[in-house]
Amino acid sequence: MAQEKETISSVNSLIETLKDGQEGFKQAAEGVKDLQLKSLFNEYSRQRSRFGSELQSQAQSLGEVRPETSGSAAGALHRAWINLKSAVTSGDDHAILAECERGEDSAVKAYEKAMNDDLSPSLRDIVSRQYSEVKSAHDRIRTLRDAIK
Repeated sequence: MAQEKETISSVNSLIETLKDGQEGFKQAAEGVKDLQLKSLFNEYSRQRSRFGSELQSQAQSLGEVRPETSGSAAGALHRAWINLKSAVTSGDDHAILAECERGEDSAVKAYEKAMNDDLSPSLRDIVSRQYSEVKSAHDRIRTLRDAIK
């Protein structure tokens, strides 16, 4: 029972992180001028939404009646910072990419923490697959940020 609570807590934490990313990428897409970046950020926002839904289903199958549906308090601060940054810099793509990378750093850490938890094999497979895609998004954003000076 305690193990199940810990697993549900771990899954809910990832869901919050994904909701933060979904909203952050949506905001970033609205803030950038480059159409390819806009498209990429919208794609990542949709990906985070899918990942969150997948984990909400897992939480429900573990007995969680009301899995997380919103972002974290820290995520709200992160979103507000992106809003401020894009407003202040008038859509400075490099600054927005740098801020997205910061958000992705926390997403990668959240997944690494979850992977160290005692997850069931099927849940570990899902978390592991999502982690590799989140890590790939992080690395791509970092590369794009470094390419824009």
